[in-house]
Amino acid sequence: MSALRPLEVIVVGDLFADLVMSGFPSWPPRAGEELFAERFCREIGGGAAITACGLAKLGAKVGVVGVVGETDGQWLVEGLETRGVNTAAIHRSSREPTAVTVSISSPTDRTFLTYMGANRELPAILQQIASRGEFAKARHVHLAFAPEPAEAGNLFRELIAQGCTLSVDVGWHPEWLSNRDCMEALRNVNIFFPNEREATIVTGETEPRRILQAFEKMRFRAVALKLGQAGAGLMCDGTITFCEPITVQSVDTTGAGDCFDAGFLYGWLRGDNPQSCLKAGTVCGALSTRCLGGIDGFPTVAEMDAHI
Repeated sequence: MSALRPLEVIVVGDLFADLVMSGFPSWPPRAGEELFAERFCREIGGGAAITACGLAKLGAKVGVVGVVGETDGQWLVEGLETRGVNTAAIHRSSREPTAVTVSISSPTDRTFLTYMGANRELPAILQQIASRGEFAKARHVHLAFAPEPAEAGNLFRELIAQGCTLSVDVGWHPEWLSNRDCMEALRNVNIFFPNEREATIVTGETEPRRILQAFEKMRFRAVALKLGQAGAGLMCDGTITFCEPITVQSVDTTGAGDCFDAGFLYGWLRGDNPQSCLKAGTVCGALSTRCLGGIDGFPTVAEMDAHI
């Protein structure tokens, strides 16, 4: 992994071949029915890939730690490299194919059908890399997956001990989000990135301000709360703030939350104030919905700053 050094950000997480379909006349189909999509694309997917590509487009030096299939993963690796992402720490599995997600997308929401494939090998590989101190020269590590609950606390502490700042977006994993040990571990990270449904599982609250107040009481350091069409909220060092959404002609919401992460982290790493980071995340998440897939619609720095 020495080829990854030095980097501003290392993103760790599951990698997928995303098969995105949209433009269905109705959803879901009844048993035995067939629905036809108006639009389709195959794209690099998974929170790690989408966030890394967004950061790279904004000019950050970013690399990915993940696993793809030995025989079918080269197109994904090449796609990341084309977008400026360092792929030196992507491993090839000889036992499993590259993971696949079928994304059924509408302008306001999405449904996923997933086969995890080679991603099953990520926890063991990550543990090996972390135990060797290989993250020590990265400025920031972003975890875009849910570590095993029994290992999360030690993993977070180990990464922080290596001198990295740390952010986490575990995605939709209800059992992980309701695990007390996992919540205790999250108190050590610099930024936690849940969406509204995920945050409700953690806090038991449904109203955004009350959700963020609950995180403050739980002694979280910073929580960037993704609210979809309602924008976003932030609790940072006890201060709560909100950001209104921008108006976009949405085509596909796949990966919008991961693009929010990229925009927020970019602002945070360049020293912007919390409100500006929240605005950057909101803008990047919204503009990413202009195209199919989670990557092509991501804005340039000029587009992002124009909205900020």
